[in-house]
Amino acid sequence: MAGICLLAAISCNQTSRTADAGSSGYENAVIENMMTRRSIRQYKDGPVARETMMKIMECGINAPSGQNKQSWEIRVVDNPEVMAEIIDLMAAANPQADKGMIKGCFRNAPTMVFIANDPGYDFSVIDCGLLSQNIMLSGWSLGVGSVCLGSPVRFLRNSPEAIAKLGFSPGYTPVICIGMGYPAESPEAKPRDFGKVQFVD
Repeated sequence: MAGICLLAAISCNQTSRTADAGSSGYENAVIENMMTRRSIRQYKDGPVARETMMKIMECGINAPSGQNKQSWEIRVVDNPEVMAEIIDLMAAANPQADKGMIKGCFRNAPTMVFIANDPGYDFSVIDCGLLSQNIMLSGWSLGVGSVCLGSPVRFLRNSPEAIAKLGFSPGYTPVICIGMGYPAESPEAKPRDFGKVQFVD
């Protein structure tokens, strides 16, 4: 189902990225989407339309999960005032960190996705990783850039008030933040070490 959702998202992409997949050297649109996605840290003004985010979230929750537990919860924040309040709460709970540092770790992404897991299930973090990848790849196919962020989680975990503001269920622990928006940069791919891949005979 996740693959179907991603293919559907790719097919309705309004950008030229997948439309000219053949010219990029990838004849398969799904592979082209995976190979061209970059972490985006500079965004245009304005959040991602909620209709688009709903498509992305549908693709996200169609990621595989152990025993189909779907051991995640997702909170999307696209209101700047709400985001500012969350940052204020995080800053108050982390006096050792400069407020500018906390704000900066969100990379000024206009739409933030907060993901929490159920620590009672030992593979829940892996499930959340699969969920996150679906979110980022489906977003990219729709022209939405993203960056996976770990730093905000460290500050967020120290702030019960910020977690309460996000409305996660009791016991759920923030594990990943994803910044999303329309890209204002086109970063080059960083080298990958294929030597880490080995076939065992």
